[in-house]
Amino acid sequence: MAVTVITKENFESEVLKSTKPVLLDFWASWCGPCRMLSPIVDEIAEENANIKVGKVNVDEQPELAQAFKVMSIPMLAVVKDGKVTNTSVGYKAKAAVLALLD
Repeated sequence: MAVTVITKENFESEVLKSTKPVLLDFWASWCGPCRMLSPIVDEIAEENANIKVGKVNVDEQPELAQAFKVMSIPMLAVVKDGKVTNTSVGYKAKAAVLALLD
């Protein structure tokens, strides 16, 4: 499944109303660790049809970054049934990212 770009306009329909768990990747183009994590997140999206993966550019979506209390990036958040169930800050290996979803 492809990665969805999450904005404040589609947040409710794509994340809060999703029937699947959602892995959100909060990132910025100037962030080195974000660029290292991005291909891992993309790979997880392609390999796991049972989850939805969304990316939130914190520079373009400051309201969402603030709502999730993003202080450092990259930050991953797992949302299930409209509630945040797990978060992680910093670069993570693929296995560690997958572990967030359990």
